[in-house]
Amino acid sequence: MQVLAMITMLIDHLGVIFFKGDAWRIIGRLAFPLYAYGIVQGYLRTRSLKKYVLRLSLLAAVSQFPFMYALDKLQFNVLVTFVLSLFVLVAVDRVPFMWARVGIGAAGVVLMEIIPMDYGSYALLLILVFRFVPVDGLLLTHFVLNLAFWGFKGWELQLYSLAATFLINYPQLIRRLSEVRVPRWFWRGFYPAHLAALAMLRYLV
Repeated sequence: MQVLAMITMLIDHLGVIFFKGDAWRIIGRLAFPLYAYGIVQGYLRTRSLKKYVLRLSLLAAVSQFPFMYALDKLQFNVLVTFVLSLFVLVAVDRVPFMWARVGIGAAGVVLMEIIPMDYGSYALLLILVFRFVPVDGLLLTHFVLNLAFWGFKGWELQLYSLAATFLINYPQLIRRLSEVRVPRWFWRGFYPAHLAALAMLRYLV
């Protein structure tokens, strides 16, 4: 899944910067749910949550300028969104009362709509879906989430991202690709590195 996430993200960003057709963006819709799912799995499996958040925060800081220049966006990059989503996720996980969990989640959603950041509250909601919704309910819940953001924000292309959750549910469909593991340094550094490369390419072009 790591390889598929990186390739489709690169295709998406190439489509944003150099090619304006929807085909590039449709393929790129697979990337974000795969990364969001990876964030949840990293959160559940890490031996040190503090180091996990610190690494993600450092990558977010390094990525910010290349992100703004390459994609021409005046907002925080998606790793910042993931870091804030992790804080909300930890708080929701550790609060015993359902009403408090809902309140924390709602506050996170509002905050991420106020602060301009990549994917915003959609990222947080999808991460919460991957954390708390049973496997047999992931596709339907993700579909409903995509419909809501299509209605609220006009994110029609995001409907195609449901394909990524389908692959998460049925990894045997791409078993060989799912079993490929890339070096940790490459996986962690791909986001800032590819943005820096695209920013430089955009400058040269």
